[in-house]
This record gives sequence, C-alpha cells and structure tokens, in this order.
Amino acid sequence: MTTLGTVEILLTLAIVVAAAFPTGRYLATVMEGERCFLSPVLAPVERGLYAACGIDPKQGMSWRGYTAALLLLNALHFALLYLILRLQFYLPFNPQGITGMPPAIAFNTAISFVTNTNWQAYTPESGVSNGAQMAGLTVHNFLSAASGIAVAVAVMRAFAAGGVQTLGNLWADLTRATLYALLPLACVFTILLMASGVPDTLHAFATVTTLEGAHQVIALGPVAFQEAIKELGTNGGGFFNANSAHPFENPTALTCAIETFMLLLIPFALPVTFGRLVREPGQGRALLVAMVGILGLGMILAYAAESAGNPLLHALGVDQAQGNLEGKEVRFGTALTAMLNVGATGTSTGAVSGATDSFMPLGGLVPLFLMQLGEVTPGGIGSGFYFMVVFALLAVFVAGLMVGRTPEYLGKKVQAREVKLAMLALLILTLWILCGAGLSLVLSAGLAALSNAGPHGLTEMLYAWTSATENNGSAMAGLTATGPLLAYGQGFAMLFGRFAVMVPILAIAGSLAAKPKLRMTAGTFPTTGLLFVGLLVGVIVILGGLQFLPADALGPIAEHVGLRTGTTY
Repeated sequence: MTTLGTVEILLTLAIVVAAAFPTGRYLATVMEGERCFLSPVLAPVERGLYAACGIDPKQGMSWRGYTAALLLLNALHFALLYLILRLQFYLPFNPQGITGMPPAIAFNTAISFVTNTNWQAYTPESGVSNGAQMAGLTVHNFLSAASGIAVAVAVMRAFAAGGVQTLGNLWADLTRATLYALLPLACVFTILLMASGVPDTLHAFATVTTLEGAHQVIALGPVAFQEAIKELGTNGGGFFNANSAHPFENPTALTCAIETFMLLLIPFALPVTFGRLVREPGQGRALLVAMVGILGLGMILAYAAESAGNPLLHALGVDQAQGNLEGKEVRFGTALTAMLNVGATGTSTGAVSGATDSFMPLGGLVPLFLMQLGEVTPGGIGSGFYFMVVFALLAVFVAGLMVGRTPEYLGKKVQAREVKLAMLALLILTLWILCGAGLSLVLSAGLAALSNAGPHGLTEMLYAWTSATENNGSAMAGLTATGPLLAYGQGFAMLFGRFAVMVPILAIAGSLAAKPKLRMTAGTFPTTGLLFVGLLVGVIVILGGLQFLPADALGPIAEHVGLRTGTTY
C-alpha cells in the first residue's frame, strides 16, 4: 500500500459524503413535491405527465396499493423488455444487424435490468443492438433506479408521521425521482464523460486498419449516456463486455474516480433525505456513518490484499512492488481498481474496473462479503437504504431485549409483526444464495459452468448466486452463466431478491405508518449516537454476514490459506 493510494480512496469518499448532504436535501424537497430550482422548467412537464396519465399526485396509496402498482408496472416492463430483446433485429439503430436473443438469455437479461441487477449473460457489443440498448436497457436503468428511490421514500414517510394509512403516490414518486433527479444528473455526467473521451454516437461501428495491415472493427454507440445512468442508478450494465475496465467506458484515472463518485452519490444521499423528512437529521447521519464506515474499511482491506501481491510469485523472486496487477488496467492501478470494484459491489452496481476473478482470495472476499451483508453499505439506489432500515429495526429490537423494554425507532414501537417481516426479508436472500449455489455445485449442469476447481470454483459459484440474489450484477469471469440452469435459476433469484424483499418491507412501512408517533422518554434507546452505530454494525455483520461464513471458509478463505502454504487443488 502507498500513501497516495490510501489518500485517493479516502479523498474520494470524503468528496462523495460532502456532496451527499446537499443532494439528500434536494431529494427530500423534490420527492415531497416542493419547489426547487428546476421547477420553472420541469414543473410544467410534470403536470403535463400527470394530466396525460390521469394521475392525481396528492392521492395517497395504502401499502398494498403501492405494492400492487409497483409489481404490476415492473411485470409489464419485464414483458416489454423481453420482447425488445427477442425482436431487436427489427428495431431501428441496428447497423450491426444483431439478431434477437435466445429465450433463456432474453429472460435472464429482462429480469436483470428490471430488478436493477444488470447481470450480463451476453456480450453487449455483439448481443444487443444500439436500438435495444437505448429503448430497452437504458430505459430500465431509469425505471429500476426510480423504483428503488420510490420505495425508500415510502419507508421514510412511515416514520415521518403517525396514524396514517398511506405511503404516498407511486406514480408521483417515480415521476419526480426520474424527472428531477436521475435525468438531470445523467445529462450533466454524460457531458462530463464525453469531455473525458467517452463516445456517444449513433454511427455504425468503426473499421480501422491496424499496424499489421489487418482490418479491425471497433464497437461504438451511445455509450456516455448509458454509462452515466448505469452508475447513478447503481445499475452496472455496461455498453461493453469489459464494463468499466473498457477505455470507451472509463478512459482515465480521473473518470474512474468520477464513476465511483456517481455510483455512491444517491445511496449516500438517501440517509440525509431520511433525516430531513423525519425532521431529525441525526437519525440519517447515524445510518450514513454505518454505511461509510463499513464501505471505507472494505476498500482499504481490498487495497491491502491486492497490494501485498501473490505469495507464490514472491517465492519465485518476482518483483511485486506494484502489487497484484493481474486483471487490472495499468491506467488505474491497484488503489483505484480496488476502490471502484468495492464501491460497485457495495452499492449493487457491479460495474467493475478490474477482473474480480483475478483478485487475491482475500481481495475477492471483500466484495463478496459486502454483498452478503445484504447490500446495505450503502447498497443499491433506494434498496440499500430500506434494507438498512430493516437492520435498524432489528438493532433496536436487540437493544430492547437487553434493557427489557418494548423497542422503539423514531417514536414507532417495533413489535412482533415488524420483526417477523424483517427476518423474512433477510432470510429470503439467504435461502436463494445458499440453496442456489449448493444445488449448482452438485448438478452436472452447474459444474459444467465452472472453469476452475477447488476453493476458487466454489467462490465463483457462490459469488454468482450472491451477486444475482443481491441484485448486484458483477461476476467472476470463470463462470459461464448461459446454460438453462443458471440463466433461468439466477433470473428467478434476481426476481425474488428484488420484489420478494420489497413486499415485506412495504408491509413493515404500512404497519409503522399506522402506528402513533410517540415522544422520546428517558428510557428510550437513543438511535443517533455512536453506541447505536456500533450496535447497528454488529447486527449487520452477525445477521447479514456470519450466516455465510462456513461457505466463505471453504471458498476464498481456504484459497488464501492454500496460497500461503503452497497447497494446490
């Protein structure tokens, strides 16, 4: 590790946290329908959309109505995206003449983008036309991100008032999140990326003559705009197969830092929005401190593991001064690669700038473990926040058991119904990850997808099912996920990991919204100080992470021990 590398990581985190406060306050303003500096331009557009669709933004929805509308909308968009991918040959802007996807891959991809996972079981340059990229994938980058923000804000409203039966209006929440937040930010960062060398064009692929006199086809397309919303919406689906390691997506060390900033900005801002809406800023800051603390530690640990290099190469006398550079772009180096990879897995973005499969075992364990924590550090856009609230409820429940009082969080009593629903949401993820990985490792179809045996092969499979279920989308390159078992199996894992978790969380929000908001007393456990932050982190690690420790011990931990002892598999 170098001082410069450590400073790069800490400085980027500090800049994002500083920007999260005004961004969070802005989100609170627009999501509640208040005027902002963009209102003179965008308010007429917003009112026009409501009028055209027959929507009354002031008409609230119960948690059941909110949930049903959200599920129906995403089901319709899944069907639409599936058709686009199957029939993309007939769409405009297809200079490559790319044909439709096979059914299994189209199913997997459609679910992937609807659930904010963006798992790519296809090669984008040759598998998706420019028209399908724009009309299908980019549109769902906005929709899935807006859906996460909408659910997060609905949960916030449950704590903001007492004795209410509604959580807001889904259609208004989706419109405001897209129109006032995602779209303007995407436009700004698109221009910034274009100025940094990222292409954004509808021209056909370029054909160039190499130094040897051969002809090479270079893929081009509307890259910058998709790159911007991919990062801002914690989507992660790259225009190119190499994703954020590709020079047309991420050309310089500066753009690497900018992309890390983009993918962390809104997830870090939502706790600030929470504090603003409940009128207790300290509550939001406590959640933010927990998020930043775990993620920052993960970045430093991954950087340390990669900087140490490969002990087998050390034994051969190979100079490892630059650390483990296998699978990394030299224009980024070890520090920035570790920062973006860990930031991407910590936010469910999956847009890695280096090959995770080439990380050292402990370096690969960090992003894997961050996903296994429940994607809350800070997690996907919206989803990280509302799942962090689940852990906060469990933390105050544990605190209540310690002191013998009915637990409360922001004046709302946390009772058996909320705790049961919270555990249901947590166990859904565990079920799909461990059962999916275990089943794949005993079936011939699953084993055939692996290119590595031993602990590393187990890590690849465990990583894949964790990434799919936690809606992350990153993968280790040694796994081929195009077969029916993984294409369909992981498709359903993404589906349940997204929507089967949303339902109990919205049910919790509906239950808490209907409860009266109580005043804090001398016996109320404080939830704004470092004591609560420590308790919250402990609950996240124990409930979110340690259930996966036996599997991790057989995978990356065993591989690390093997490297240290010279054991081969």
